[in-house]
Formats: sequence, structure tokens, C-alpha cells
Amino acid sequence: MKPKNFNGVTVIGGGLAGCEAAFQLSLQKIPVQLIEMKPKKFTPAHKSSNLAELVCSNSLKSDSIDKAAGILKNEMIKLKSLVLEAAYKNKVSAGGALAVDREKFAQYITNKIYNNDYIEVINEEATEINFNNTNLIIIATGPMTSNSLAEEIENFIGMKSLAFYDSISPIVLYDSLDRSQFFKASRYEDGEGDYINCPLTKVEYVNFIESLNSAEKIDFHKFENPNYFEGCLPIEEMASRGLDTLRFGPMKPVGLTDPKTARRPYAVLQLRKENEAETMWNLVGFQTKMKIGDQKKVFSIIPALKNAEFLRFGSIHRNTYINSPGKIKNTLQAESNEKVFFAGQITGVEGYTESAAMGIVAGINAGRAFNKKPLYSFTKFSALGILLDYISNANSKELQPMNINLGLFGIEKPKKNIQIIQNNSKKAIDDFINREKYV
Repeated sequence: MKPKNFNGVTVIGGGLAGCEAAFQLSLQKIPVQLIEMKPKKFTPAHKSSNLAELVCSNSLKSDSIDKAAGILKNEMIKLKSLVLEAAYKNKVSAGGALAVDREKFAQYITNKIYNNDYIEVINEEATEINFNNTNLIIIATGPMTSNSLAEEIENFIGMKSLAFYDSISPIVLYDSLDRSQFFKASRYEDGEGDYINCPLTKVEYVNFIESLNSAEKIDFHKFENPNYFEGCLPIEEMASRGLDTLRFGPMKPVGLTDPKTARRPYAVLQLRKENEAETMWNLVGFQTKMKIGDQKKVFSIIPALKNAEFLRFGSIHRNTYINSPGKIKNTLQAESNEKVFFAGQITGVEGYTESAAMGIVAGINAGRAFNKKPLYSFTKFSALGILLDYISNANSKELQPMNINLGLFGIEKPKKNIQIIQNNSKKAIDDFINREKYV
């Protein structure tokens, strides 16, 4: 039974971070009210009524322990991550990446949250926050926080939040692709791989770039400054930087051999499966701000996509985040109010896994605050700790959203010394679990 008289923690936002935070609190047997505006109201980027909807890619990046993203995932798994549990149960093959069937993934998390005895989901929009509430609050409203709520947060932290613009890749129907114009392979691997590869000759590539540069794009208002996240640039932005920029970016042909020619193609567009049935495929790294009519016209220049049916066109949206240093502690507690915590991409991390990781930390520490225990600061020997330090370090002047990466660990020649990073990470998380007898 869910508790009738609420005395627990309020979580605002039912995305990856909010669901992770709520789930972590439930592991500590603490009542949770999870406030989520869907399905009553949607942002322009959201389509599903499920919690934990993946808006952009369906990939959670590498889970290799030789990569920073894999090290972070290992830490999260030890802390009973609901997001990664859902990801591995709804995984689709994608080479070295952890990609998921996004509908099944979101449905899995939704079912887990709604059937959790400690969590009550309240479907309404939070347009204001009572920061003087006696209950603890975790704000996990995500990068698409509404203007009214963003203003509330700005007033609370005493500074204007920041924003960058993010774009979404299109999705096409498999049966509409020209099978004579693509081959399946994963980079540097023999045999049929997990990706559809659509090769282009030099003439086709140049024609594609010229059409891309002349296509109509989404216009911004005069007061808007489209500050893009470098790790998720629209292809038009990349193309404007030079003819070969895309060919050394998402259209790079390295590690691939076209079986028709037995040679490496001049350029390649890769498609990654979106669902387990393999009927839907997304254009990898092809985030776009082209107008819809021009998307179909430009993408049809790629031979394999000549008659492609688009199940989702690309789009662009504004992402909001807080300039966290000096405003949020490395425990994710607000500097100015010990009852308020922040989680997810709004803190200044970038990426699905990183966002979920912040939800785990917020859930752990809000739970400790509820039980009147000292909050826990993860050490910088862990991936969690270095992300938390990055967003909270008061010496940083202005935060730029950041993915987890080996450079953050502060180890000289991190690739060569990857085992040191792995061992430090394992020890840091094991110490927390053993010392605190957590989960």
C-alpha cells in the first residue's frame, strides 16, 4: 500500500534522473511523491505518455570498462540503477554501444515506478515550487524545463540559468530503404555487423553537402543565441565549417569496407536500429535543424534513402541547465537550502547515463537527509565523484555541459593507465556500499 499521509520526499520530473532518484529513495523505504506533467501536458520534443522517455538517440553509449562511460555504468549498476536495469533488459544490438528499444525501455521503467509501493505518481504540471516546504524536494525537471519553472529556479538560486540548443536525428522505416545501396557492418569487425552503412561516392557526397548548405533551416528569434553543445551539433552546423567536416565526423568511413567495391567508401551514413523488431532505424549523428520539407529532399540524395519513409523527422529544442558551481554542492544539495536537491541534466551534466547517475546521487543523499544522516560526497576516484566535482567546483567561472570522459579523472595518459582508473572506481564505490551497508 502507498502511504496515505505523505511524509517523505517530493521528486519533480519523471525523466531518467527523476525516476532514478525516486527508485533510490524507495530502496531506502522512504515515501516518494513523483510529480510528472505527462500525459496531461507535453513538451514539443516529448511524444510518449511513459516515464523516462528517450527524446534524442536510443543509445546510452559504450558499456566497455575501457571507456569512461563504461566505468560510470559499472558504478551505477552496483548502486542498483533502474535505468541500466531497464536498458540491459531491452537492449538492441549496436556494436560496442548500449542501445535500447526506446518504447520497451520506457515502458519497463514506467511499470517499475507505478508498481512501487513507496512511490506515488502525481500527473500534474509543477508551475511553481514551495522552497519553504518542510518536505525535502528533488528538482529533476530536465533540460526542457518550462519557462515558468525555470524562472522559479532562477529566483531561488539567485542567478539566470543557461541554455544550449540540442537537435534530434530522424528515424526511417527499414522496408523503405534501398537494400541494394547499403551493407551491414560494424567498424573494424568482420562479417555482418549491427549497423546499416549507406555509402556515398565523392560526387554524391559533395552534392549532399551543397544541398545541405542551401536547405532551409529553422529560424531563431533575434533574442535567441543558438549556443550548441559541441557533442551534439546539427549536421548543418558541421557542414558550414568545411566540406570535409562531416566526412571526418558522423560520415567517416574508417573501419568499413564496401563489399561491392572491396574498398573503403568515400563517405558513409550509418543507421542504428531503434527497436527489437528492427523495423525502425535512426540516422546516427544526423541531428538536424532543417525544415521538414527540406529534410526529405536532402536526405534522399543518399542512394539508400532515395525513397525512405521518415517515421520521425529531425528537430531542434532548447535545453536549460543551471550554472551550478557555487550554487549546488557535490552532494547535489542546494547551497542556499538544505531541503532542496537537484538532479539530471539541469545540473550541467550531458547525456542519458550522466543524467541518470545524478538521479542516483540525489536519491541517495535526499534519503540520507530524510533519515538525518550525514550526506555522502563521492570521492574523485569514482566517475560519479568527478562528475559531481565538475558541476559543483566553485572555482569554475561558467559551466559548460559535460559528458563523462577519461580526461576528467586527472590521471596522466588515462588510456594507458586505464586499469588505475578502473581499480580506483571499484574501490571507491565498494567502500561506500560496505561502509554504509547500502542496498
